[in-house]
Amino acid sequence: MCDVLSRLESSGVSRRNILASFGLGAAAVALTACADTSPEKPSASRSFGPAAAEGYRTRLVLLGTSGGPPYWPGGQREGISSALVVGDRYYLIDAGHGVMGQLRKAKLGPNYDKDLDGPLDVLAGIFLTHLHSDHVVDLNNILSEGLYNGLQSVKKIPIWGPGNRGQLPPLFGSGTPPTPVSPGNPTPGTREMTDLIVQAYATDFNDRLFDNRKPHPNQLWEAFDVPVPSEFTKSPNTDPCPEMSPFTFYEDDHVRVSATLVNHAPVFPALAYRFDTDDGSVVFSGDTGKTPNLIQLAKGADVLVHEVIDKIWPQSLFPEPRTDAQEGLYQHLIQAHTLIEDVGPIAQEAGVKSLVLSHLVPGNRPDSVWEACGKGFDGQLIIGHDLDVIGVGSAK
Repeated sequence: MCDVLSRLESSGVSRRNILASFGLGAAAVALTACADTSPEKPSASRSFGPAAAEGYRTRLVLLGTSGGPPYWPGGQREGISSALVVGDRYYLIDAGHGVMGQLRKAKLGPNYDKDLDGPLDVLAGIFLTHLHSDHVVDLNNILSEGLYNGLQSVKKIPIWGPGNRGQLPPLFGSGTPPTPVSPGNPTPGTREMTDLIVQAYATDFNDRLFDNRKPHPNQLWEAFDVPVPSEFTKSPNTDPCPEMSPFTFYEDDHVRVSATLVNHAPVFPALAYRFDTDDGSVVFSGDTGKTPNLIQLAKGADVLVHEVIDKIWPQSLFPEPRTDAQEGLYQHLIQAHTLIEDVGPIAQEAGVKSLVLSHLVPGNRPDSVWEACGKGFDGQLIIGHDLDVIGVGSAK
């Protein structure tokens, strides 16, 4: 990738425009190739297999812990996704690549080992933090192939996520703005996106409906946009993360779910979620730089699942001394995510009991890189790995 960057630059294409064409998340591809990396090696002292949470009514299951769209060379992590198991059901938070297979491997639900009956038979809801591809790419698999993995057995499930941005993001840097994709509706929200998935795969859905007599999609799920109060959504380009208090938007007999805006500009809305259960509370940061909104949402939680980025990447891509343009892009990259040295103090200020690292960027670093995230935090640090299980509250 470094050679590709060099060839493009030598042909007159600026590095800024190269990275802009990749997108913020895909810039990590270049950084992985340019920086010195070591294959991921889990810590030898880890003990977060299913047995560690045996007897807990509420359990956090890390289905995939890799951040960003790249399939990291040498990495062993699937795309970002977590399940919160509460009693006889579970809630899915994000749907990164590989989630369907991971649900099987996690042995969720009573029919996880049945060909057609599980593991989606006890899925109770889907919650998307934002609409970057690495967080939603396998939503379609759950909705379409889910017909043969237990989805037809459940009650109508809710799918919650950010609403329509309402306007295109600003052009990063100078130059002529590109022609947007789907100019008539360039920033669809969760409800619209889910409807468009059904339209795109109508051939498959109709074949299953007419030939296999499967249920119609509108019998199985309903998508909703999280109702962020309108006073906080007026200026996505100039104020994408205004300071606000958390708000509750969903509740059933197992969970109460609250949300707040977080700082993943230019993505908007980007959300963090808090799940309150009878056993304790779990907070998912989504993708974000530092923001007081998240700290307020996570106050006193049992578990904070937080993203993290290794700053060595952008530093290796833009070594000092930097030009003004390079400094601007460097800051752009690191401010949309949370640095290693900032994660621990965030968890400490929020007063959480356990800090669980997930959405690790890059997703192929060894545990030793992430151990510094515990500095400034008095609680338990867990460097997340796929299929880790963490008990919440007390074992019964």
